[in-house]
Amino acid sequence: MLKALIVDDEELARRGLEIRLEQFPDISICGQSRNGREALAAVREHSPDLMFLDVQMPGMDGFEVLRRLSGSKMPAIIFVTAYDEFALQAFDANALDYLLKPINDERLLEAIERARKISDERLANEHRSKLLKFVCELTGRELTLESALAAAGGDGPSYPKRIAIRDGSETTFVDVDAIDWIDAAGDYMCVHAHGDTHVLRGTMKHLEELLSPEVFVRIHRSAIVNRHRVTSMRPHRNGEYFLRLDTDTELKLSRKYKGNLERLANQM
Repeated sequence: MLKALIVDDEELARRGLEIRLEQFPDISICGQSRNGREALAAVREHSPDLMFLDVQMPGMDGFEVLRRLSGSKMPAIIFVTAYDEFALQAFDANALDYLLKPINDERLLEAIERARKISDERLANEHRSKLLKFVCELTGRELTLESALAAAGGDGPSYPKRIAIRDGSETTFVDVDAIDWIDAAGDYMCVHAHGDTHVLRGTMKHLEELLSPEVFVRIHRSAIVNRHRVTSMRPHRNGEYFLRLDTDTELKLSRKYKGNLERLANQM
């Protein structure tokens, strides 16, 4: 059973998609959201497997929702749009699914069949990497790790004290100590700090080498956590653990990185 979240500012559009989804017995609608902020809250509450995301919404649009989605909780995304031909070509070029309003039943079936396959971990990671690359290209926010560190400057300390995040023509400097956690998908990383998510291009291995091991601990092949943010941990199966952060985020520590538990426990 796939849990699905419908995000659209138009009530009739949400209801219409809900009716169409009734023909799929393995799709369960876990919630409906009218705007981007409701969508982010619903993802935290329900952890949906699939999201039907309207692109054009007032305030926080679909692309901003996508950028703010936190890490591994990012569901499979099917865009719902009345966008122009240029944007549709961008979806096609990045192999991302979209439904053009008014929704065609045959196209809906094709998109859901692909979403069913994304439950595989490898395919889910590939899908998320495509989404991050896509939103960076479309919003002009793509920045390499090297560029972010160079823009922040700093010749003295061994480890950088801040990174520079470019947002269009504006650059924001983020203190490294303010980073809560980092997760990766393919060649892209999500840096979570101050309740916001910044997307950078680079590898987790490279970033780990640049961050102080006294503060940042690898807990998964695709996740690093600021140990000062960990408030509790509980054992899971097969030697894994769940870590609770002071941001109310829960992350998994995989068995491969169990040896790092002591570094985390010393903080608590």
